Amino acid sequence: MMRTPHGAAQRKAPVNNTPSKTMRQLLQLDIEGILRKRIPSHKQKYIPGFLYGVLARLIHQDELNEMLRTGYPSQGSEFAGKILNYLDIEVEVEGEENLPTLDRRVVFASNHPLGGLDGIALIAVLGERYGDENIRFMVNDLLMNVEPLSNVFLPINKYGSQARSAAEAINAEYASDRHMIVFPAGLVSRLHPGGEVHDLKWQKAFVQKAFENDRDIVPVRFVALNRKRFYRLAKWRKKLGIKINLEQATLPAELCASRGKRFRIIIGRPIPVADLKKSGKTFPQLAEDLRTEIYRLSPPEKI
Repeated sequence: MMRTPHGAAQRKAPVNNTPSKTMRQLLQLDIEGILRKRIPSHKQKYIPGFLYGVLARLIHQDELNEMLRTGYPSQGSEFAGKILNYLDIEVEVEGEENLPTLDRRVVFASNHPLGGLDGIALIAVLGERYGDENIRFMVNDLLMNVEPLSNVFLPINKYGSQARSAAEAINAEYASDRHMIVFPAGLVSRLHPGGEVHDLKWQKAFVQKAFENDRDIVPVRFVALNRKRFYRLAKWRKKLGIKINLEQATLPAELCASRGKRFRIIIGRPIPVADLKKSGKTFPQLAEDLRTEIYRLSPPEKI
């Protein structure tokens, strides 16, 4: 059993609230700048200026930037460890004996309960184990704006002119000697009938890539919850027929509210890709089987 915080990367250091100009340029999250890069220039005139300020408060931009300054100048798993330490978060890891060596490439497939800190914790644990240069974490391309983690992130971009280059990069990483880390559901876990919180449908792509590149799959169960308000918002948004994912915008607030929490990561036994191939099942069926497998490691939480 392994627990974080641990090592020098986890020791608390004073927060520097007066970063240099270079540091601000490198690390500061700027929601207005990010959106202006993504919104066509001819449409920007229709967006009222005050809206950017509202969004900055909604995503807790100032608090997130303070975290970035706390982790500076670290990157990757060392940076992730500093963020866990800053938030006084303890991560307990079970099943360390199931972690494969580097000579057998795998896909770590995990449930996605939190929307931020689950990824940070996995980077801290797996990056320390294997080295940042030997892991890649598939994420929404927006997260590439978190520069200290960009060395381990692999962006997913399904739309626009960059979609093709993103697909090529993903194929190249799956063909490499690095371990891959994925959240197959894509979206954060939701509340279901009976009060259980668990992942939505797992997408098949990671299974297909594992087949193509002869990678075993390691099921990972991340035991954690967001606050009840997140699940209630998602429930009412769905009931009202609102298609915009409103609850997604509250995930930074959930991250900031996680101070002092304890998370548990359970590493399951690697599932040989050869066995999956012999099953004769389709990729979607295998993805569902693997989703079920992680909840055998620990049942879904209830609220």
